[in-house]
Amino acid sequence: MQQLKTEIQRLTFSEFIEWKPDGSHYELYDGVPIEMPQPLGQHEDIASFLAEQVTAEYLRLNLPYRIPKHALVKKPDAESAYLPDVLVLNRPNLIHEPLWAKASTVTLGASIPLIIEVVSNNWRVDYLTKVKDYEEMGIREYWLVDYLGLGGRRFLGNPKQPTIFIHEFIDGEYQVSAFREQERLISPTFPELLLTVAQVFQAGSD
Repeated sequence: MQQLKTEIQRLTFSEFIEWKPDGSHYELYDGVPIEMPQPLGQHEDIASFLAEQVTAEYLRLNLPYRIPKHALVKKPDAESAYLPDVLVLNRPNLIHEPLWAKASTVTLGASIPLIIEVVSNNWRVDYLTKVKDYEEMGIREYWLVDYLGLGGRRFLGNPKQPTIFIHEFIDGEYQVSAFREQERLISPTFPELLLTVAQVFQAGSD
């Protein structure tokens, strides 16, 4: 990520939405806009593959979900907003979202069955900042897809191993499961999803 020039002052979320250039990709961290760099092709392949797999599953189950292209996730009590790689929305709950109509932004955990982040070089944001904020929002499921093994050794082991972490919101906090290699991913939201870690990572190398 590249921080904006120092003359950019801290912004409220409303100011951020008004300021953000059309067609740009920015996140807001405690009032500081951060431009998201162009992702690697492998990153995009994996994110697209996962979006396709999840879409096929919620359509099969006839669930009222949808995956938007550029919607933001905002912590209600903070000037922070994120642009996930894959954001699954529970459309019936959008009527309760105060920022949806004008800013395509969600703030309620009940609106978000699943978020997927494909880890990039700024891995601490995905592993630390977003985990904390998504947990506090009560988002029921959060995937961390670390296909390059970029995270810290305390998460990935030594030597590091590419891993997918699935965080499930239980009794007010995340319970985390780690999946590697040929292991099948166990999704609380989509328990019948038949997908292995190897299949996900292979999607980025075909």
